[in-house]
Amino acid sequence: MNTQCAMQSNQNGDTLCFEFHGSWTIHANSCSTADITKQFPPHIKNICFKTQQLNDWDSRLLVELSNIMEHAASQSIAVDLHELPAGVRKLIRLTQKKTGMPPRKKYSETGLFEEIGKQSIGVYQQTVEMLAFTGDILLSYVRLFTKRARFLKKDLIYFLYDCGPQALPIVSLISFLVGFTLAFIGAVQLQMFGADIYVANLVGLTMTREMGPMMAAIIMAGRTGAAFAAQLGTMQVNEEIDALQTMGLNPLDFLILPRMTALIIMMPFLAIYADFIGILGGFFIGSFSLDISPILYYDQTVSAIHLNHFLVGIIKSIVFGYIVAFCGCIKGMHCGRSAGAVGQATTSAVVSSIVLIVISDAAFTFFFNLIGV
Repeated sequence: MNTQCAMQSNQNGDTLCFEFHGSWTIHANSCSTADITKQFPPHIKNICFKTQQLNDWDSRLLVELSNIMEHAASQSIAVDLHELPAGVRKLIRLTQKKTGMPPRKKYSETGLFEEIGKQSIGVYQQTVEMLAFTGDILLSYVRLFTKRARFLKKDLIYFLYDCGPQALPIVSLISFLVGFTLAFIGAVQLQMFGADIYVANLVGLTMTREMGPMMAAIIMAGRTGAAFAAQLGTMQVNEEIDALQTMGLNPLDFLILPRMTALIIMMPFLAIYADFIGILGGFFIGSFSLDISPILYYDQTVSAIHLNHFLVGIIKSIVFGYIVAFCGCIKGMHCGRSAGAVGQATTSAVVSSIVLIVISDAAFTFFFNLIGV
C-alpha cells in the first residue's frame, strides 16, 4: 500500500527546522522534497527536526536525514537530534561510529636518530613485556606443581597429540630432505679427497647436534607456534579470555599451561625422530649414489655418534620448544581485538620464534664447544 510523506523547512533566526509529515517508508510515494542544498538559506548555524506529525518510518527517513546531516557537516552547521524518535537517534549514532580496519600508518619523514630512538623504545617495551610474561609463566608452573592450577586434562592430551603424532608427516619430509641434501653436498666435496665414507660422519653429527633439533623447531614454529598465536588471538577478539577471568579462571593456567607443556614434552621426541630420518636420508645417498656398503655406512655412523651428541640435541630441543610455545602464546595473549591484529600476532610469533631459535642455537654451539662437549 502506498502512503504519502512530506517535509517542510521553517527558519527561525539562525536555526532551520525540518518538519516531517506522514509515513516515511520505502513504500511511500516520492516525497515532495526539493533539493536539500537549496533548502539551506545563508547564515544558518543550527539545524533541528520536528517529528510530531510523523506516522511511520524506516530506512527511507534515515536516508533523508543522512543527506541533511552531510550537507550540514560540509557547512559546519550544528545539528540537534533530540526531537527525533529514540530509534532513529540510535541508528544514526551507529552509522556515525568508526568501524572496520584500523587506519594505515602514514609515512612520516623522520630523522635517523629519531627512528633509532623509536625502535629502541619498542625493543625496551617488548623486553619488559616478555620478562613479565616469563614471570607469570613461572608462577603458573608453581601453581601446577602445587596442584592449584586449573585446566582441562583433555586439553593437554589433545595438544600432546597435535604437537607430536600430527606433526610427524611434515617433520619426516623436511628432515629426510635435509639429510639427503647434506649428504649430497658433502659427498661432492669429500669425493675430491677420496673420503666418501666420511659422509656418514658429516650427516650423523650435523643432524644430531644441529639440524635435527633446529629444523624440528622451525617446523613447529610455523605449524604450532602460529596456531597458538591465532587461537589465543581469536579468543581475545571474541572476548573469551575476558569471560574466563569473569568465571574466576586464570587464563595462563587454563590456556597457556596445556599448550606450553605439551610442546616442551614433545619437542625432544620430534628432534630425535628428525635425527633418525635425516640420517636415513644421508644413508640413501651414501648407499645408492656413492656406492658405500649399507653395513659400512651404518658402522661409520654408529662410531661417529655418541650419546653426548644426542644429549646436546635434546637440550637444545627442550629450549626450542619453550621458545616456540612462549612466542606463540605471548603474541596471542597480547593480540589486539581485530582480524588484522590476529594476522599480525601470528606473523610476529613465527618471526620471533625463528629469530630466537637461531640466536639460542648459536649460543648453545659456542657454549658446548667452549666446555668441550
